[in-house]
Amino acid sequence: MRRVTYSMNVSLDGYIADPDGGIDWSDPDEEVFRHFTDELRQTGVHLLGRRLYETMLYWETAEQDESLDAAELEWAALWKALPKVVFSRTLTTVRGTNTRLASGTLAEEIERLRAEPGDGDIAIGGATLAAEAAASGLIDEYRPVVHPVLVGGGTPYFTRDERRVKLELVEARTFASGVVRLRHRVTR
Repeated sequence: MRRVTYSMNVSLDGYIADPDGGIDWSDPDEEVFRHFTDELRQTGVHLLGRRLYETMLYWETAEQDESLDAAELEWAALWKALPKVVFSRTLTTVRGTNTRLASGTLAEEIERLRAEPGDGDIAIGGATLAAEAAASGLIDEYRPVVHPVLVGGGTPYFTRDERRVKLELVEARTFASGVVRLRHRVTR
């Protein structure tokens, strides 16, 4: 069965965006960027909330940006080819190659995707969407990429739903920049 994963950049104090919504503190260096490219290769479908979808629209036409290097163009091509499902209460249409609006609830979409033949993880992006998946016990692995910075507030990586979830450390990797990638599997 396909795993549901939640992987995002997070500050050491637990936020994916600072109080102003900024994420510039999480710009990856070359080594971390390669990691994200490798992780994207293992993804079969990506579920996104509206805000993350709108942020990621850039990558649908990134090949037109002459300032991008070969690694960024490779990432853009992988992202563009990847099936994406957008969850939104406000959007009626979405743009992008292999991108569609969710037709059911998050739980229904995940159940459908797990039942379909296919390889690769079901990745969730966006704190609000991940919080809904976590509250329903749908996440199999948490993969925070922890940056050595305190942003003092903002959008938290983890929800405060006061539900205990037992995790098993599967992998920890420290990059030269001090960024630490953790991978924890939910034990059921």
